[in-house]
Amino acid sequence: MPLNNTGSSIGAFETSYAPLAMALDEHDCDAFVHTGDRFDDTMRYLTRFSGPDRAYAFMYAPERSVLCAPSLFAEQARREFVGDEVRSVDEQDATTAGGRAVETLQSREEIDRVLVDESMREAEYRRVTDAYEVVVADVDVGRSTKTEAEWRRHERTQAAAQHGMARAEKVLAAATPDGDNLLWEGDVLTTEGLRREANAVMASHGITDAGNTVIGAGESCADLHFKGEDHIHPDQTVLLDISPRGPDGYYGDFTRSFVAGDVGDWEQEAYDAVKAAQDAALERLEDGAGLRAGAPHEAACEVLESRGYQTGDVDIGLYHGVGHGIGVSLHEAPGLSGDDPLEAGNVVTVEPGLYDPDRGGVRLEDIGVVTEDGFKNLTEYPRSLRPNPDATAW
Repeated sequence: MPLNNTGSSIGAFETSYAPLAMALDEHDCDAFVHTGDRFDDTMRYLTRFSGPDRAYAFMYAPERSVLCAPSLFAEQARREFVGDEVRSVDEQDATTAGGRAVETLQSREEIDRVLVDESMREAEYRRVTDAYEVVVADVDVGRSTKTEAEWRRHERTQAAAQHGMARAEKVLAAATPDGDNLLWEGDVLTTEGLRREANAVMASHGITDAGNTVIGAGESCADLHFKGEDHIHPDQTVLLDISPRGPDGYYGDFTRSFVAGDVGDWEQEAYDAVKAAQDAALERLEDGAGLRAGAPHEAACEVLESRGYQTGDVDIGLYHGVGHGIGVSLHEAPGLSGDDPLEAGNVVTVEPGLYDPDRGGVRLEDIGVVTEDGFKNLTEYPRSLRPNPDATAW
C-alpha cells in the first residue's frame, strides 16, 4: 500500500467516549479525570494530542470533554484534540495537572464523585482527593477495539516496517562470507549495521523506529529484546523484529528470520515448524469475533509439540505467548490467552518462535485485525529462510 503520512486517505480520528460513560455508570461517578504527558499512551488515545513532556489534564463528564493544555501548546491542542473544549493554561502557573482538573470540574456544580484510573500519579491523585470523593479503578477506555481509521494507521506503519525489512533482507543477501564473518561493502556486517539500514528506510517514510528494532544473530536470537551489537556469521540464524511507531502513535510489529549462508538441519526444521505454527494460529483467527482468545496460542503450540519441540516455561523451544494486542502501546489488550472472546476491531500480533541459545532462534510475526467473521492480515511480506536479493515490501 502507498504510504500517506497525512492520514487523509485513511480517515480522521473519532475517539468514542462511550466506554467512559459506561465506566461512570458502573462506578456511580459524575466525571472521569486523567493526567499525563505525551508519553502516556492512554492520554494520547483519549485526546489525540501529542503534547509536551509535562503533565496536562483531561476531563470527561456526560456530554462534555475538556483538555487543559499548556498555553504554548494551545493552538496545537485545538488542532489535534478530538473532544469538545481546550482550555489554555498559563505556562508559569505552578498548579499541578490534577489541580487544573479540579478547577475545571468545580465550574460544574453537579460533580461529587470522580473516577480516576489506577495509573494516576500519586501527586495528581492527592490533588483530586482534596476536592472530591474519588474512585480508583482499572478503567477500560476502549483502546482494545479499533475503528477502521485506527487499524488503517497500523497498516500504514506496518507497510514502513516491511520496507525496512526489505532493505535488511537485501543487505543480508548481498553480504559475502569471509571466514567466520559476513562482509558487506567491505566491512564486517553486524546486527547494529543491519539495524541502521532498516531504520533509515523507515525514517524515509516518516515512521520512527522508536528504539524497537530488535536484531539478533545466533545466540542473541534467543534474547527476545536484543538491541546490542553482534557479528553476523554466515550459517547462523538472523532474527529481525521491527516494531516502529507511526506519527499518529500506532505501532507496527513485524518479524522475519533468515540464514545468509548454508542452512543447517536445525535451522530448516525449526523454520518449517514455526511457519506451520503461524499458519495454524492464523487459521484459528479466521473464526473472527467470538473466538476464545487463547485458541491461536494453543493451535500454534499443538503444531510445535507435534514436531518434538517444547512450549511453555522452558529453556529451549517456545517460551512466550504467540501474540498480543497492539495499538498506541506496543503491547496492550487483548492478549492471545485465556477464555475471553476476541472482538471485532482487536488488532493482534501472531508471532510463534523457537529458540535454542546454542543454535539460534526463529520467529515469524504478522499483525492483523479481527473482523466479525474473519481476520484481515495487515502484513503482505513473504516468508523465506534464505534472504532474497530482490526483496520488496510487496
